[in-house]
Amino acid sequence: MTEEKKDNIPTEPASAFNLDVRDDGIAILTMDVPGESMNTLKMEFGEQVSNVLDEIEANKSIKGVVLASGKKDSFVAGADVSMLAACETAEQAEKLASDGHVMFQRIENMKIPFVAAIHGPALGGGLELALVCHYRVCTDSPKTQIGLPEVQLGLLPGGGGTQRLPRLIGVQQAMKMMLTGASVRAKQALKYGIVDDMVPASILMDVAIEFAKKKLPKRQAPKLDLMGKFLERTPFGRKTMFDQARKQTLSKTKGNYPSPMLIIDCIEAGVNKGIKKGLVVEARNFGKLVASAESEQLRNLFFATTDMKKETGVEGVEPGQLKKVGILGGGLMGGGIAFVTSSKAKLPARIKDIRAEGIANALKYSYDLLNKKVKRRFMRNSEMQKQMALLTGSVDYTGFGDADIVVEAVFEDLALKQKMVADVEEHCNENTIFASNTSSIPINQIAANAKRPEQVIGLHYFSPVDKMPLAEVIAHEKTSDQTISTTVEFARKQGKTPIVVKDGAGFYVNRILAPYMNEAANCVLAGEPIDHIDKSLVKFGFPVGPVKLLDEVGIDVGTKIIPILMEQFGERFSAPDAFDKVLADDRKGKKNKKGFYDYTGKKPGKEVDESIYSLLSVTPSKKMKGQEIAERCVLMMLNEAAMCLEEGVVRNPRDGDIGAIFGIGFPPFLGGPFRYMDKIGIANLVSKLEHYQQTLGDKYAPADVLKEMAEKQKTFY
Repeated sequence: MTEEKKDNIPTEPASAFNLDVRDDGIAILTMDVPGESMNTLKMEFGEQVSNVLDEIEANKSIKGVVLASGKKDSFVAGADVSMLAACETAEQAEKLASDGHVMFQRIENMKIPFVAAIHGPALGGGLELALVCHYRVCTDSPKTQIGLPEVQLGLLPGGGGTQRLPRLIGVQQAMKMMLTGASVRAKQALKYGIVDDMVPASILMDVAIEFAKKKLPKRQAPKLDLMGKFLERTPFGRKTMFDQARKQTLSKTKGNYPSPMLIIDCIEAGVNKGIKKGLVVEARNFGKLVASAESEQLRNLFFATTDMKKETGVEGVEPGQLKKVGILGGGLMGGGIAFVTSSKAKLPARIKDIRAEGIANALKYSYDLLNKKVKRRFMRNSEMQKQMALLTGSVDYTGFGDADIVVEAVFEDLALKQKMVADVEEHCNENTIFASNTSSIPINQIAANAKRPEQVIGLHYFSPVDKMPLAEVIAHEKTSDQTISTTVEFARKQGKTPIVVKDGAGFYVNRILAPYMNEAANCVLAGEPIDHIDKSLVKFGFPVGPVKLLDEVGIDVGTKIIPILMEQFGERFSAPDAFDKVLADDRKGKKNKKGFYDYTGKKPGKEVDESIYSLLSVTPSKKMKGQEIAERCVLMMLNEAAMCLEEGVVRNPRDGDIGAIFGIGFPPFLGGPFRYMDKIGIANLVSKLEHYQQTLGDKYAPADVLKEMAEKQKTFY
């Protein structure tokens, strides 16, 4: 055979599994997916695993097997989500789960012990693989995370997780983990009984090998208290428990997410009818969910955010180095920015405030959040001290000279912000980036008098900073590419998902939010009860209703943006005059316990303050259906989002969707404004807007881009 022909022979793909048999009869089975930083389970592994299990069964000298990862800091991070796209029908996805069950069952039925040696994430399919092993040992490292997060993708654990975890740790704890998708740390995993031992990483393999030399375990039923025994081990108790779980789940999901209810069905089938029947129900329900529109959108969102992590702010422009951060303002926003800078980005932050109390408040913000973690034993006291040591403060610019980026978080006052730019240019070095956390003032105005406008940028966080995942990075026409890339990298280090948006009033998120909020206010003035409006939008899928949201962010703050938007975009953004009456009555919302909702009494913030109606001279009465209220408010947001894309405010539909979901809680199961517009159909959307334009005025006039797309039958994706 010639050399040339040899080269054309197709090579077998390298196996992800390697078996090494030691002299003492313990085999180390290492999983190491070639070319990837983390292990994930893939469809093609079925044959590889089958071959390895054949080899183990054929070798009578093997007395036990330790399953370990060849990756430095990860066990198995789950199944490869992209393989689900190959399933064109629910039946194909069901078969995928059933095939996985057969493979996992084979490991569980082995006559010799299999031990999972877990370090780093063991999530989803990774935990399900560990659950079929006879013993599990994990490291005490903070990198070790154990959980079944499938619900976050609109799915359920399809590798036997709904059956094996409840049998191992009890139904209630297992159900809680699956319905929230929250992972647990090593210490909790040991406490719950998910793992048999927790050890330092240095001795993980030694301890796992000792477990592999033991006999196969006889598992005891999980320990339960008296109430737990009643709920999990009596027919009446089980019925009560599952009925209650469904009721609570429905009140949270409003029926918008099918996966939690199907997870409960799987667990119940397994508990009442046995594991064999439970696995059949699990595979069937897994298939249904893979084919569901909700899961498709949640998976789209997952891929979109994963792609974004690989991008720099400007393609081909690497970010500058970040060693120190300055923060101007010690209020709630400044305190929150300082917290994510020290705790997530692990960067030293110097806080400046005009008052020593401001600095003390900002430091207390971090201390309170970290101390809560220490009390819950999620963090050692020494780690808290280390993070607190990264935060310092000053009432002047001492210690700001070597800051690479200074984030301004002071009042929404243009003159004050321009003074801050001048101060930073005077007291910091010539490379320092000035990032303004303004929520509405155009960045070009803040940079108007700057000596180095190319280093001025917007970095808009959302409140509360420690919880909200989005950050808008706003470049004005003179901002340099290097400044954009460095700021994007900084936001990412802080644990944020940054989107780069074009400068202009309200940027992207607040600009699409304003017309939505205005329309809700119009509904209030039309006499619709406030709680009816809010419930209608929550039922649509928003986490809170628009009127409640206004109370939460502060009525004074929420309305401050309207004149700025009107100045740039005109009457389309005019808010009802009634807002003036609300502010004149000193109603600022939750912060001064006086707003649209009542903050006194036994249920603060839960019920509407009835006096608001007389203040606005309206008599509340339900005239519109919830669906119509939701449609009126949401159409305003969708139309504005389309205009933002047309004007280049957002770079692409993906960024627009992520911005709306992470910034204002647009329903994730709908995929974001642009995916939702595609789903309902652009022509249909235009005709709805035109209908409201005729009845409610030109604020509903469809964006030109939508009319053009409808004509040419185009979609955003």
